[in-house]
Amino acid sequence: MSNPVFFTQAGNLSHLGPGSVFVLEGPEARHAVTVKRLAVGEQVDIADGAGARLTGTVSEVGSGTLAVTASDVVFEEQPAIRLVLVQALAKGDRDELAAETATELGIDAVVPWQSERSIVRWKGDRAAKAHAKWQSVVAAAAKQARRSHIPEVRPVVDTAALAKSVAAADLAIILHEDAKNPLRTVLEESGMPQGPDQGPPREVLLIVGPEGGISPREVTRLSDAGAVTALLGHHVLRSSTAGPAAVVLASDVLGRW
Repeated sequence: MSNPVFFTQAGNLSHLGPGSVFVLEGPEARHAVTVKRLAVGEQVDIADGAGARLTGTVSEVGSGTLAVTASDVVFEEQPAIRLVLVQALAKGDRDELAAETATELGIDAVVPWQSERSIVRWKGDRAAKAHAKWQSVVAAAAKQARRSHIPEVRPVVDTAALAKSVAAADLAIILHEDAKNPLRTVLEESGMPQGPDQGPPREVLLIVGPEGGISPREVTRLSDAGAVTALLGHHVLRSSTAGPAAVVLASDVLGRW
């Protein structure tokens, strides 16, 4: 069974090596001590959310601190092909569920998208609070999945801003029920390298619409910017399901798994 993971601030592990003692403090330490009830002698991982991972043994437990003696400290590189979920805002927390599940499955970044047909609207103070909540959800999912990287939650975009991101991406795919080509075919014919030796970093956007679907005007605008449409399957999936399903297939086809 893999070790439980607790997060510290990015950079906190960069100066450590085998034999070093790291003291975890704050909410993560309290969770480890009071909820997980970790004891001296147990194995644990500490990650900084940016790729560094310390594996070690609990050497001391305090009321709000956890001291860990490192047996190994490694840095886990980001994959050469980065998958980015562009998730349209959706009602009933389905957008958050999509971000959460996609994180557990290996997404590298999430972009909240204020699409034309999104019922939910991020405005003013609500936008800041909603973005912070997404960050919290993604961090918790990364912890659950024992990841060393916490996916970036990028600022919310409208369709005009998304079109600019599409133009800058190496590949942008609109998951659409009227598409002619299956997602697997689009990925295999995209020219993206497959397998472990994938060359310089590249970014693939997986674009998912809201409950009412992506409007024809948005499909045209994003396609004009360079996006291609792809069919995910024979059935119409919920907004919360399409993105994670695409992450699984893309990870397999592109050799990330």
